[in-house]
Amino acid sequence: MSVVCLESLTFGLGHLVRAADTLGERLVLLTRDPAYYAHELERLQPGALDIVEIDTFDVEQVADLLHRSPGLRGLVSSTDTWTLAGAELSERFGLPGLDPAVLRLTRDKAVVRNRLHDAGLTRGRAMDVTEHGAKEVLIKEVGLPAIVKDTAGTGSQNVWLVRDEPELVAALNQATGRELRGRLFAEPYFTGPVYSAETLTWAGRTRLLGVSSRLMSPEPYFREEITAFPVAFAEARRALLERWLDEVLAAIGYTDRFAHVEFVLTTSGPEIVEINPRIGGALVGEGMCRALGVNVYEAMIETALGRRPRLMDADLPGGPAVAFVLGYPAAPGVFTGVAGLDRLADMPGSPTWYPVRSVGDAIEHLADSRGYAGIVYAEAETAELATHHAVAAANAVRVLTEPLPPAGAPEREAPGG
Repeated sequence: MSVVCLESLTFGLGHLVRAADTLGERLVLLTRDPAYYAHELERLQPGALDIVEIDTFDVEQVADLLHRSPGLRGLVSSTDTWTLAGAELSERFGLPGLDPAVLRLTRDKAVVRNRLHDAGLTRGRAMDVTEHGAKEVLIKEVGLPAIVKDTAGTGSQNVWLVRDEPELVAALNQATGRELRGRLFAEPYFTGPVYSAETLTWAGRTRLLGVSSRLMSPEPYFREEITAFPVAFAEARRALLERWLDEVLAAIGYTDRFAHVEFVLTTSGPEIVEINPRIGGALVGEGMCRALGVNVYEAMIETALGRRPRLMDADLPGGPAVAFVLGYPAAPGVFTGVAGLDRLADMPGSPTWYPVRSVGDAIEHLADSRGYAGIVYAEAETAELATHHAVAAANAVRVLTEPLPPAGAPEREAPGG
């Protein structure tokens, strides 16, 4: 029997393979490029999973493959890019999964906010931005400061903070030349510390597994820089958060699977940033496994099989708190390597470097998460101490780049060529 994984997040594939094995299933990874998962695959035994190279953007080609796959029992789609394709395929083959209409809703941030506003779960409404009268209507209906962004954006891309009218004009002008995944919309800017709730929902009930901190770059950008898990909320506040999250997810019809819910803790209470219908990216899943003391990816396989995940009811043994720092270069350019990794062995918290980029990759965008080349991970007794360990280790590491070649310049000959 097999469970198909339609692409995956950069990290977590090893945990997913072990989860499938534990549940007596064979994992099959469909991917356009196995090299994307090199770090994970190098740590697995040969033959630990089946890998099929296929154009995963071609839904019909993938469907044809699935038609010819014996013993298909479930499909996992844990990335923003392939969420809707996975939903369509699950529905087409009668596989267990969340209602595709709900997944389509989660990929439209403007509609989500307005649905929550109608349910009394956010103070602000979203407004689609159109060319005709957008500036005047936006200032009147949304107010300033505001956020202008892509309804289907990911990785903090195509997000503009507009604090006054000149910034609004500049944002609208810049957005005109961008290729968006969805539509341009505006919403109020809620200020305060940003967190991500890591939740699991089954049959309409939500369990809060923990909260990740999300330390961001200074305004006006929203580059993710440091994450720690689990944040030590007082039990009363944690219980309130869990009830609020249950209401938020119920309001959009979210009945089962993981969610990565970003929110701002304002002076008036929590405010949604966005709802991601998946486990958290970067090393969030890795951190959850270590900090909770269980392989949370078993729940991902179980929901794909239509089973109530045992994680909904499990007593969690716990483990070390974790933190990680995204490693960005000081300047854009061609990635040439990382200096200082030899120093990590002598630093507290067992810091580890998780590579994302390969030597020779171009790093052009440093204002959002497209710019990091790897991640420094560390542990401690609390999330606060883990953050200190991770930051100290990251300060010893330098992501190196050399200038990008001028446009039209001939490519350098490879060594030994």
